Amino acid sequence: MKRGILDKIKAYFVLDHNIEDEQAIIRQVSKSVSFRGANLWVLMFAILIASVGLNVNSTAVIIGAMLISPLMGPIIGMGLAVGITDLDLLKRSAKNFGVASLISVVTATLYFLLTPLGEAQSELLARTSPSLYDVLIAFCGGAAGVIALCTRDRGTVVPGVAIATALMPPLCTAGYGLATGHFLYFLGAFYLFFINTVFIALSTFLGVRMMHFHQYEFVSVERARRVRNIIASIVLLTMIPAAIMTVSIVRQNFVDNNVRRFLSEQLSQSGTQVIASSINSDARQLRVVAVGREFSDSIQELAQNRMKDYGLKNMSLAIIQGAGSDSLLKAGRKLSDYGNTRRRMEEMTKQVVALSGELNVYKRYAAMAGDVTAEAALLFPQVLQVDLTRVEVEADTSASLPHYVAAIVTTDADRGLQPADQKKLREWLKTRVKADSLLLLFP
Repeated sequence: MKRGILDKIKAYFVLDHNIEDEQAIIRQVSKSVSFRGANLWVLMFAILIASVGLNVNSTAVIIGAMLISPLMGPIIGMGLAVGITDLDLLKRSAKNFGVASLISVVTATLYFLLTPLGEAQSELLARTSPSLYDVLIAFCGGAAGVIALCTRDRGTVVPGVAIATALMPPLCTAGYGLATGHFLYFLGAFYLFFINTVFIALSTFLGVRMMHFHQYEFVSVERARRVRNIIASIVLLTMIPAAIMTVSIVRQNFVDNNVRRFLSEQLSQSGTQVIASSINSDARQLRVVAVGREFSDSIQELAQNRMKDYGLKNMSLAIIQGAGSDSLLKAGRKLSDYGNTRRRMEEMTKQVVALSGELNVYKRYAAMAGDVTAEAALLFPQVLQVDLTRVEVEADTSASLPHYVAAIVTTDADRGLQPADQKKLREWLKTRVKADSLLLLFP
């Protein structure tokens, strides 16, 4: 009876009846590892879309980029190649993976060098601190991907895997780190991308072995053992930094939760509001800023004694309240006012620099007029005086005439300039003062 129930339950999890032809799967994966022509263009456009999404903090745009990304191909190819010990497929997959990664980072770097929006948004910062949770996501996503790849009814699983494992955003974030000089962002994001790559490939390898794909024969047993050792080493080395980061994140979360519980349960009274709290690790001190009705000495002493119950043992409590908290609030307002004043001063400084530049232009033409008059009198004896000035024109024409100069020429009343001489004088003055366009005037 018990055996029959177990067999019925097991039947729900058996994949054999739904597995695609093995050679068809290998041909499909082998075809998807190549990055040439259309695949390469699609990758570049997907990277640009993901970069824009990170730049403007749009989750929908990032998801769209991940849906069209072809990066999964060579990663699954590497996992399959190791699983069936096909060294040629492994070499092709690794080569194309390297090319795709390089082009992706270069494309993202160029975008972030050119974009006027340089601030790191939350979607971008989220890709700079990987943890063991990312390892778990990549492994489970890769497992779902290889099962979907090997079955006839794929449905929407493969696009879902592309979204869950998020291969594109870390590469874009790495490009942002290079473009802005934030190399810690680059290292963190590229490490996240490496985690996703290793564990998608690992889950593919394990899935292929569990489904008993036919393996190519190695030339020697020693070579097969060496390949397995390399795989195990890569997996272990990839997990170690993520494990360290995860322990740090979990510890910090525990501390933050304990502080929130401590504040809500031990420092909560009518008429008082805790507006800020922070831990000084060096001094082993919890600092709390409160406004309103002050905490009495007895409440502070009781709270200090209860800190050990919240995992805050060997830590002192410092409450800033009354005049101290008021001074902090005033200091905050002063800093805000100072920031506004500084921005106004910067704007005024820019205006002064712009006006100073325009004034120098007018002075330059005034100083040049004396020399130009003397030279013009030698070439055209009728000329008595040449005055030069810059002419302001409407915006629709100033764009094409950045150096528009007017020359006011005074000539001998008895010996005026003929039209042909006027034309020669105009061309000479235009060349002499290096003007894009010159207006010749006779008073």
